[in-house]
Amino acid sequence: MTTLPMPGAPDDVRPRRISRRSTGADAVFEHASRAVGASVLVVTGGVGVFLAWQAYPTLDRYGWSFFTEVQWQPEADVVGIAAVLAGTAAVALVAMIFAFPLALLTALYISEYAPARIRATLVSLVDLMAAIPSIVYGLWGFSLVMPHAAELALWLHRNLGWIPFFDVRGSDPDAAVWDASRYTASAFCAGIAVAAMVMPMACAVMRQVFSQTPPGEKEAALALGSTRWGMIRTVVLPFGRGGIIGGTMLGLGRALGETIAVFLIVSPAFELKWNVLEIGTSTVSALIAGRFGEASDAQLSALLAAGFVLFLITLVVNTLAAVVVARSRSGAGTDA
Repeated sequence: MTTLPMPGAPDDVRPRRISRRSTGADAVFEHASRAVGASVLVVTGGVGVFLAWQAYPTLDRYGWSFFTEVQWQPEADVVGIAAVLAGTAAVALVAMIFAFPLALLTALYISEYAPARIRATLVSLVDLMAAIPSIVYGLWGFSLVMPHAAELALWLHRNLGWIPFFDVRGSDPDAAVWDASRYTASAFCAGIAVAAMVMPMACAVMRQVFSQTPPGEKEAALALGSTRWGMIRTVVLPFGRGGIIGGTMLGLGRALGETIAVFLIVSPAFELKWNVLEIGTSTVSALIAGRFGEASDAQLSALLAAGFVLFLITLVVNTLAAVVVARSRSGAGTDA
């Protein structure tokens, strides 16, 4: 930007030319940040292009039947992902039903109720949950959660079995001796384990947004006689609405792609159903993990086609989450 000299001003007091170009350390940081950001886009785009290229033979051969076929039998030339897409959605839905209230309440407690002396410890513990390997959650879900989840599934079937979502076919919930095997290795059991994995991610986003609520607005609500919960309901939650939605969708993206925990818990079944309490289901990621090692070239192309579909779904979900957070009032100053 060039400024005009003042009329009659001597040469030595004229305004100097101002340049916005970064120099020195600022220039190094700017170019390094730009290179890192561009590399992320290049890697993501490269993954998408690679999957699309590998998936093309399968999509070209089967067409739309690849998305509508239920069975996965490559040896019989029958390949489709309708069942695993339904199983992926069922596991993710169960996971978010459990994870959303836990994440929201934990974030509210840490940001608004927890004493200052233990707040940092609670934040570290929640963040530590996100660092636990997936296989640990899978073993925990298989050994500890699944027996108790089966009892909860029986109770839901007995009381809400008239809803198809909670029905378990071929099982009598009022029998003197109930068949526990009909309620294990289900989308419900896997969803509980996945909920423990996605909760820290969603909680971290919500907590960060809640902590940025303007103190003046909170103090004004309290000064007008509002209770603490009234202040949270009228100030904190409306301010953090975008963070709540964004954190939930980011957790959903993680739940859709979870692999090892689901693979260890569920019993593979290629059937289009929404009975989440019933044994047997499969997800896209579990299908790839289970069939990848023994797949032929044609089968590998089919698995990569399924992975490409999952890649697009998670990309759309995470992009929508970022847009929601960025466009919301709370997201204006939040790095999600």
